[in-house]
Amino acid sequence: MIFFHHETAIIDEGCQIGEGTRIWHFSHIMSGCVIGEKCNIGQNVVVSPDVVLGNNVKVQNNVSIYTGVICEDDVFLGPSMVFTNVFNPRSAINRKDQYSKTIVRKGATIGANATIVCGHEIGEYAFIGAGSVVIKDVKAFALVVGNPSRQTGWMSRYGHKLHFDNDGIAICPESKEKYCLKNNMVTLLEK
Repeated sequence: MIFFHHETAIIDEGCQIGEGTRIWHFSHIMSGCVIGEKCNIGQNVVVSPDVVLGNNVKVQNNVSIYTGVICEDDVFLGPSMVFTNVFNPRSAINRKDQYSKTIVRKGATIGANATIVCGHEIGEYAFIGAGSVVIKDVKAFALVVGNPSRQTGWMSRYGHKLHFDNDGIAICPESKEKYCLKNNMVTLLEK
């Protein structure tokens, strides 16, 4: 076996799971989904059909990842965070043909109990604070908090708040990587 799954996990036929991935208690991996290498799928997680998770994605306990969601490499999904996939759900009306795509770009973090309303893109290394409700696209490296979420700053790839000088330059205190803020966009200058 190239991946680990707890005996209580349910893994449907027709899904792809990468080497080194670990799937924990009471999780359900549904057919048609693709899970990359070295992912960690926590307890009580549902991964719906056609979901795509890149490599090294960390999914904490009690997360449901619905059809229409794509997470690139190194994404962190915090405990009990929520994705939606239909804008106007009704129990009596079937809208399975109206699922909206949500893309979470490389290295992004979504905090505990956050809600991501469908149809939006979360930029690379963005940081969604715990309990936030995201109702629009989030820029790369942006820090957003609140309900509805609003941007309050910028984050480094290592998850530290960036403080820009008068020239629009910031240095991550952990990695010493240099970032530039120009035209309300952050770019990494040095790796």
